Amino acid sequence: MSVVNVQLKSSLLDAAIKASVKKKKYILLVDDDPAIRQVLLHLLTEEGYVVLLAANGVEAVEFVSARQFDLVLLDLNMPLKDGWETFENLSSENPLLPIIVITARSNQLFPAVASGVGALMEKPLDLPKLLSTIRELLEEPAEVRRARMAGRTSEFHYIPPKANASDRRAS
Repeated sequence: MSVVNVQLKSSLLDAAIKASVKKKKYILLVDDDPAIRQVLLHLLTEEGYVVLLAANGVEAVEFVSARQFDLVLLDLNMPLKDGWETFENLSSENPLLPIIVITARSNQLFPAVASGVGALMEKPLDLPKLLSTIRELLEEPAEVRRARMAGRTSEFHYIPPKANASDRRAS
């Protein structure tokens, strides 16, 4: 193998590595529960996402004003600034930013649909469905996001709480 071929292969490899690093998606995970943050941090980094963590809505707004994110996972029950107030701040500044609301609160489906949120996932989370929802929202065209934020008909992702083993046996 000639020196030119080795240099060419090395250059191609460097370009491929730079391209793969460049394509990584940035996710902001906002939840006041440290255990949930750690579980989701591990899961999402294993999937190749770059994840930044915020423990409350105030931190989330600061992060989003400082850097661009591709998606936000946002809990509703948080101190300092609750999830819906945080959602309003984030979406008013970044209307095309996909936001997945994660919550243990019941009866959030209609507020979620009305708000234009990308998806609503109830706890306990179904992790495979969470990952597929993230992929779908990251691939979603901007026109669909605009339509959802404007209140026009568009796809909405609702993932009810994952049933545990005892629930499945009882049904």
